[in-house]
Amino acid sequence: MTTPVCTSAQQQFTSYVQDRGPVLLRTARSLTANPCDAEDLLQTALAKTYLAWDRIADHGALDGYVRRTLVNTRTSQWRKRRVDEFACEELPESSVPSPDPAEHQAQRDALWTAIGRLPARQRAMVVLRYYEDLTEVQTAELLGVSVGTVKSSVSRALVKLRSDPELLAW
Repeated sequence: MTTPVCTSAQQQFTSYVQDRGPVLLRTARSLTANPCDAEDLLQTALAKTYLAWDRIADHGALDGYVRRTLVNTRTSQWRKRRVDEFACEELPESSVPSPDPAEHQAQRDALWTAIGRLPARQRAMVVLRYYEDLTEVQTAELLGVSVGTVKSSVSRALVKLRSDPELLAW
């Protein structure tokens, strides 16, 4: 049996998926109600991206391309969906109570409000580190500061968030 030879494009694509996969999965998760559907959606979008890899001129805009592919694929799935729900007299029993979506949204709103109260520099570092899932080195390079500055600023920001009175209620 022979080992398949990876081309440069395949290696670039593999590296891109390894680096940005978690961020793209969060985007896919925001488009679906089911985590398994989000994984399937991301896999479909990445397959489409792989087929178009050689045609993508600006590899710096890959995130936007994949996000647009995610949205378009999800829209197509939604349009083609079958109705799998049937009316019945009784609601089926739920074994585990599901979390209240309103409660989840209230927590999320409180968190973003607290993040909004951080100084601009700390806010940028927290968002890049934890929302965009960048490493400390990547965050430092992007903001033009040292890695130590990123570490200390993020640490101070997390202390402020942990002691925020609105977040303590959750």
